[in-house]
Amino acid sequence: MKFEEYPPQEPASDNARSYGDAVMQLGAGLEGFERRYGADPYQSLAIFRAPAPNGTLLAFMHGGGWTNGYKEWMVFMAPAFTAAGVGFATIGYRLAPAHVFPAGADDVIAAVALLYRSAAEFGYDPARIFLGGHSAGGHYAALLAVRRDWQVKAGLPREVIRGCLPISGVYDFGARSGLTNRPRFLGAAGNETPASPIGNIGGRPPPFLLAYGDQDFPHLMKQAERMETALRAAGGDVERLVLTARNHFTASYAGGEADGPWVPQALAWMSRR
Repeated sequence: MKFEEYPPQEPASDNARSYGDAVMQLGAGLEGFERRYGADPYQSLAIFRAPAPNGTLLAFMHGGGWTNGYKEWMVFMAPAFTAAGVGFATIGYRLAPAHVFPAGADDVIAAVALLYRSAAEFGYDPARIFLGGHSAGGHYAALLAVRRDWQVKAGLPREVIRGCLPISGVYDFGARSGLTNRPRFLGAAGNETPASPIGNIGGRPPPFLLAYGDQDFPHLMKQAERMETALRAAGGDVERLVLTARNHFTASYAGGEADGPWVPQALAWMSRR
């Protein structure tokens, strides 16, 4: 999709603009199969078919503080996974401040439903859909992975998410979050709790591979440690991967590095589950 087809976004910080430029350059020339799951241009996804599929699909969401970003940002990740037999999808979702919680989460639910029903078309097993994301996208991935109140309503099996692979995700918006500002996507007061993955673990969660950079935002590193503890307390299968010499943005770049610190680990981790 062309950027001019999207509604305007909030002005981004210099770091966010540099990151967006970098990931777009990394993914230049790559095109997947576009699919819409709603009327808004952001309600769209792109699927990349593996030449020799092994049945697994990794669906990933971009970051951007819930106010910025495009599904095209994550396209650069596709080759490292499709070359290994894993299908790849990048999911867009509506952004704040025009759309506040739970709009983005509802969008990802609709996207997962579309991916589940498109499995035969693109050569993956609907029982092997893994969900991940960077930063804000990692938040949505984790939230939907731990919740158990949306799958049946969407006509999906409760275990539709085989596992969750957030990079530099956000897991808590409560008093212990460490956030200096309340994210605007939360909307109405009181949404901190329903939006926090750490407070919505319903029953035994699916497997999690939690990753972040060793130079990441300190509050997100602490949140990941607390999320690991909470998932284990609920009987979860959890691994935590700290990416050496990576910050919040360069941790995302690892998502497309076939020989880097995250992709081989993610591939091996998914193959065991």
